Amino acid sequence: MKNLHIQTQRLKIRPLLLGDLTDFYTYRSNPEICKYQGFDAMTLPECKAFILENLGKQFGNEDEWVQFGIENTSTKKLIGDCAIKLNQPKTGTAEIGITISQSEQKKGFATEVMRGVLAFLFDQLDVRRVVEIVDVENIASVKLLESIGFRREAHFREHIYFNGKWGSEYQYAMLSWEWKERIT
Repeated sequence: MKNLHIQTQRLKIRPLLLGDLTDFYTYRSNPEICKYQGFDAMTLPECKAFILENLGKQFGNEDEWVQFGIENTSTKKLIGDCAIKLNQPKTGTAEIGITISQSEQKKGFATEVMRGVLAFLFDQLDVRRVVEIVDVENIASVKLLESIGFRREAHFREHIYFNGKWGSEYQYAMLSWEWKERIT
């Protein structure tokens, strides 16, 4: 499967490029951005290595996260990134993670990215189910998922050791038919 390119009204979701390094580093080095993420603030060499590693990945491999850049089409700047993992391509399950630069938050970009990626997964790849795991303290992400129509399926209490403490997470999911019902 080749790399994806998703166009939304204001954004382009496309492979991360070495030319994105400065923008990528700007937000990925911010500890506030990492607060609820599965990564720590990154150094410039770590950011470069991350982008180079992703350039070698092929989207569609089972259980492999592939990171894509989120470009604002009017400014041509990278404002975040989106990871997609096909958990079980044969049975049609996937997982998504989104990171938006702190300066670009509260502008509806995360919602736009999520809808664009869901349309791609459900409508073009015929994915059957998309799962999201979110820290219970990440209220903005919880609200985003619920506003798009994800269902909370589980509450994992103190099951992950993260940032020096035990954390709890919610699991959300959406089925293809639920997505199609919402958009029609």
